[in-house]
Amino acid sequence: MGKFGAESTAEEVTEGIDLTGKVAVVTGGNSGLGYETMRVLALRGAHVICTARTLEKAEKACASIEQGKATPVVMELTDHASVRSCAKAIKAISPTIDMLICNAGIMELPELELVNGVEKQFAVNHLGHFLFTNELLDQVTAAEQGRIVIVSSMGYQWAPEGGIVFDNLDGSKGYEPMKAYGQSKLANSLFALSLSDKLANTTATANSIHPGIINTNLGRHFPAWKRIAASLIGWTFMKSVEAGAATSCYVATNPALEKVSGNYFEDCNPVTPEGPYMLDKDLAAKLWTTSEELTQA
Repeated sequence: MGKFGAESTAEEVTEGIDLTGKVAVVTGGNSGLGYETMRVLALRGAHVICTARTLEKAEKACASIEQGKATPVVMELTDHASVRSCAKAIKAISPTIDMLICNAGIMELPELELVNGVEKQFAVNHLGHFLFTNELLDQVTAAEQGRIVIVSSMGYQWAPEGGIVFDNLDGSKGYEPMKAYGQSKLANSLFALSLSDKLANTTATANSIHPGIINTNLGRHFPAWKRIAASLIGWTFMKSVEAGAATSCYVATNPALEKVSGNYFEDCNPVTPEGPYMLDKDLAAKLWTTSEELTQA
């Protein structure tokens, strides 16, 4: 357990850490938690590569960074060709990646949407990042001590019975927005769990995190009553964006975590996940195999 907690900000948890010469990749770095993560890592000296769905969004975000270096790249997580193209562009920018922060995501789509025959939240939140990370794994392991941070969520607790329902990834047997989101977030953490095992003989690490509950555009698909409630009373229980980015930044940079891998973090500290699925290595292995099948060219 470290000295930081729920109210710590990204700037506070990185204070005194010099990231000069380090390269960070942040997906969805154009807004919300991703932008604050990018801003603070750049502030500490890292060269941050920002992915966004359009080059215009990425360029605008990078141009607004007042201190440090930020480079825009485009990636549409629903498009596997775009993911591969983005990874190729990043490889051309840097042969090593010290911090790979898989931050982008969508939440609670009101109606079932399919991407390549798979429910969209699972496709974006998990499969896109699964492919992206594997495309860049050699660059992460080539770094002195590469770190992969997968932004999951306490929403993993909303996953359906069985955790990952492999015979309903297309939603044909029923679709519930929260359960689908929970399944995708459980998949994020199971992916990090498998990654940590695969990286065991390297200097690289992989962990997943819950950033907290923050009123960002992640909730843009919420029903109206939820958005109104968040704007009116959210301050009573929600974190600021500055505090929401703290756990990602902490896990990506803190020297004490050099050999910490396969953990799930909340409020800048490792916690034991609730329920039977988050530490289920058999489920994680099946998810990995299925994800490979769903993302192959």
